[in-house]
Amino acid sequence: MSNNKAEVWSQIQVALSNMNGLEIIAVISALLYVILAARKSLMCWPAAIISSICYGLLFSQAKLYSESLLQVFYLAMAVYGWLNWRKNLNSDEELLIQEWSVKSHFLNISLSLLVSLFIGYLFSRTEASYPYIDAFTTIFAVSATFMVVKRVLSNWLYWIVIDAVGVGLFAAKGLYLTSALFILYVVIAVIGYMKWKKSKAKQIVNG
Repeated sequence: MSNNKAEVWSQIQVALSNMNGLEIIAVISALLYVILAARKSLMCWPAAIISSICYGLLFSQAKLYSESLLQVFYLAMAVYGWLNWRKNLNSDEELLIQEWSVKSHFLNISLSLLVSLFIGYLFSRTEASYPYIDAFTTIFAVSATFMVVKRVLSNWLYWIVIDAVGVGLFAAKGLYLTSALFILYVVIAVIGYMKWKKSKAKQIVNG
């Protein structure tokens, strides 16, 4: 048992020593984005831009190419979000939460899986690490982000699965700080789902 504890501690020390400044900046800015977005602060978007740039470089170095390309999408969404929030800064209009039908979810999941398999196959012919898992988290993250924009309640359920898979993927690549961040994301997604579900219930009551 003592040998196992010593081995675990040794692995933790190695992980800490391997952490680079880029990952630390990426994690801090990603956390700032979540916190500021929850407060509806316009400054959440600059934080998202910094996080996307840092993670794009970091994932490229780790040969997680699908995740790296995903950051380009996130970067574009962050710029769009910043411009959109600035435009509607003084607006009190509240977008209503909606939900997709079972058929819509089935089509979305089926299409996302097919695209994930295709991209995973393409990257499997390169030196990419975990190409199919990487493609899965990437494509479903794009889908879930679209659902966030459309205020679809179940986006949080998608994020719970995506982030849970991400925890293992990033840990396998030695990105332990990012893996820990995704554990936090799972918790946030659960809380987000509960809050949005409560808000939708109020919408129904209020007609």
